[in-house]
Amino acid sequence: MKYEIKGGAFPVVVCELADGEQMITEKGSMVWMTPNMEMETTGGGIGKMFSKAFSGESMFQNIYTARGAGMITFGSSFPGKILPLEIAPGREMIVQKNAFLASESSVELSIHFNKKLGAGFFGGEGFIMQRLSGSGMAFVEIDGELVEYDLAPGQKMVIDTGNVAGFEPTVSIEIQQVPGLKNKLLGGEGLFNTTLTGPGKIWLQTMPISNVAMAIRPFIPTGNG
Repeated sequence: MKYEIKGGAFPVVVCELADGEQMITEKGSMVWMTPNMEMETTGGGIGKMFSKAFSGESMFQNIYTARGAGMITFGSSFPGKILPLEIAPGREMIVQKNAFLASESSVELSIHFNKKLGAGFFGGEGFIMQRLSGSGMAFVEIDGELVEYDLAPGQKMVIDTGNVAGFEPTVSIEIQQVPGLKNKLLGGEGLFNTTLTGPGKIWLQTMPISNVAMAIRPFIPTGNG
């Protein structure tokens, strides 16, 4: 599989496949393709369907198979970047549950839980994430711009939860409440922050879609007035 990322604020990734090669996606991110691409929708088994439903993800995957040399393009759903990740044994990645765009069929998706279950449930986006394992290329969506840090062992970064795009499995994650009632009410920030501790690379996004939704909410007519 060969790929090329095109576009500016609304990027796409164009994938050229040889006969029999497959791509998977969990949502309607296909934007154009050659007519010899064959689509099949699968749930991946009862266990996987249950775990996806629990995490809020779509319970189904679309599998695209090239019947002869073919091309398929996947598009970002929000202004930002598309980040290519080369997945291999020992090179797994953890990403936001809504960040996965598409991958080769040899890449496996599973749920990644924070060990502190209770804190995660109240922490919003940062708790239930996706683990990318197996081998092959995967593509994830970044909301806004992408900022990368390589944390040293023990080095910490405190991040607003929605700004965490992904990190290497060697990085530990902890979701913490913002201390103090005054800080929560007057600080203008979320009730929870995420602390990432190295070693390993982390990827941050500058404009998560959840923040955009909150910013425009006061301007959306409700029909009550």
